[in-house]
Amino acid sequence: MARLKKVLIVGGGTAGWLAACYLAKAVNAVDPQSVQVHLVESPDIGLLGVGEATFPSIRGTLAAIGLDERRFLVGATATYKQGIHYRHWIRPPGAPGADHFFHPFNAPSQRPGGPELLPYWLLGAAPEGMPFADAVSMQTALVDHSRAPKRFNDPDYQGPMNHAFHFDAACFARLLAEHGQETLGVKRHVATVERTELDEHGAIARVVTKELGELTADLYVDCTGLRGMLIGNVMQSPFRSRADVLFADRAVAMQVPYEKADTPIPSYTISTAQEAGWIWDIGLQKRRGVGYVYSSRHTSDERAEEVFRGYLGAAAEGLKAMHIKFETGYRPEHWRKNCIAVGLAGGFVEPLESTGIALIELATYLLTHLLPNDTDEMERAARHFNEMMVARYDRIIDFIKMHYCLSQRRDSSFWIDNADPASIPYTLQDKLAQWKHRPPHRLDFVSDLEMFLVSSWQYVLYGMEFETDFSAMRSAYPRVDEARQEFRNIQLAASQALHDLPDHRSLVERMCREYRERALA
Repeated sequence: MARLKKVLIVGGGTAGWLAACYLAKAVNAVDPQSVQVHLVESPDIGLLGVGEATFPSIRGTLAAIGLDERRFLVGATATYKQGIHYRHWIRPPGAPGADHFFHPFNAPSQRPGGPELLPYWLLGAAPEGMPFADAVSMQTALVDHSRAPKRFNDPDYQGPMNHAFHFDAACFARLLAEHGQETLGVKRHVATVERTELDEHGAIARVVTKELGELTADLYVDCTGLRGMLIGNVMQSPFRSRADVLFADRAVAMQVPYEKADTPIPSYTISTAQEAGWIWDIGLQKRRGVGYVYSSRHTSDERAEEVFRGYLGAAAEGLKAMHIKFETGYRPEHWRKNCIAVGLAGGFVEPLESTGIALIELATYLLTHLLPNDTDEMERAARHFNEMMVARYDRIIDFIKMHYCLSQRRDSSFWIDNADPASIPYTLQDKLAQWKHRPPHRLDFVSDLEMFLVSSWQYVLYGMEFETDFSAMRSAYPRVDEARQEFRNIQLAASQALHDLPDHRSLVERMCREYRERALA
């Protein structure tokens, strides 16, 4: 039995530094007698900062590592995110019918003892023509009026509206590096890893760097991104592609300045469907992060950039585009021997619902929970870890695919191919078949294995105008008048919240200003 004493994270960026901070805080790495957390990163690898969107779980993570919210807003140039606004996903531009829907982060309202509202919305008790998200949540009305999800005096990472953040990933990584070293006991090494050597059992014995020579640990965390330097190149953990389900494998992106300093900042990600993919549009404090995610099987890089620049218009003039390649999929063995992949090294799902950082968080939570006291327990921990990660990836892929396969668009081969049943996993086909006659319910999901709550499935399903024929169950729902009153109450509550919650940009600027003034005092 050998006690686990040291963890070495290879690679910085968001994955490396978020893992380092969370793990160091959890094991109390500032105590020399505890597990020590080291990180090695190359001085030669730059970080992309095109605009990153997150999942509400990020608030718990940032609170857990003790990062002040105002410091975070300043250091990461962050803004708030209350959901995702989908444009032209249901049908192509110009076609009759709704051209957008909203996926809010707030769960559908339901007072204690009150009726569950989804069945009554399906039965027509909500105001005629009102989308599901608008009927059951006040969040759509708030974001439409540029409201923030919280007030100035609300505690860190808390507020009346469920929310996440947008930020510059490069700035965020630098902030985490500062916090990890100053506060949490993370020890940083700046060096380029040249090779990795194995022991007689096939585990990693050491990494050898150009500048510092050998670095050793009991557990190695691979945060080297899509390269998978340790888990792929050295440990030979195979990659399972899911390109047969999710076709997007390229992105072209830009950092776009605002026209005016006081331009309103949407507190949501904008996702606009295009002929071969979709464009993300994220508002940060001083600029937008914008990118076109597309399928190279359905368009060329040149055509993709043309479409992208057409979306941006004059704002793109004089700006250079960044081209990025990726593949959706994951390694069934994220953890092999004494090497564990976190972030892109372990897998990637195209960024439609902002799962990238959420998967980093998940891997880090699991690692912290399963971290063995001694190296003899490594195999059991790895088995549990891998099972949990694979289950999450498969469920996320189903959720993302649902956005595509429910679209009514048939204006390009990309959308036609996405509707082909051969590209839809059986697990998703089975869900959709059941939901033709009943709405999604929490019992359809295993909570510990899900990234998305049942409400997210409901918002997207009915935002995409999926039809559930619930008429045969009408007699089982006699509280129609009560439900109608609940729908009215939600609209009244939204009107009140518009007066209580501040403008999004104003809140961000005020909180940043207070932090800077406090730092100078």
